Amino acid sequence: MKTTLLIFTTAVLVVSLPVYASGDYEAGKAKSTTCAACHGADGNSTVPSFPKLAGQHRDYILQALHEYKIGVRKNPIMGGQVQALSDTDMQDLATYFSGQKGLALKY
Repeated sequence: MKTTLLIFTTAVLVVSLPVYASGDYEAGKAKSTTCAACHGADGNSTVPSFPKLAGQHRDYILQALHEYKIGVRKNPIMGGQVQALSDTDMQDLATYFSGQKGLALKY
């Protein structure tokens, strides 16, 4: 009985864990052309009012995109841009922009 309970509990935990896909860098690069209008071709915006995406943490970019899509973050431009993005699209974009040279930590 204890073994069955242990197996069941383990199975529930494994199934309930979120799956963190890494995204496809090249696909993200191809999908980033729309983003370039505001955020720059490689995510290094030259306009102060548009955030630099290059070098941001992948998980941060992914979370921000999801929050724009569900309306937690309010911005009419970004809200409209992300509506057509799938989870895979967002993962690809986050992987691409996080892999660009840009933001760096100062020590």
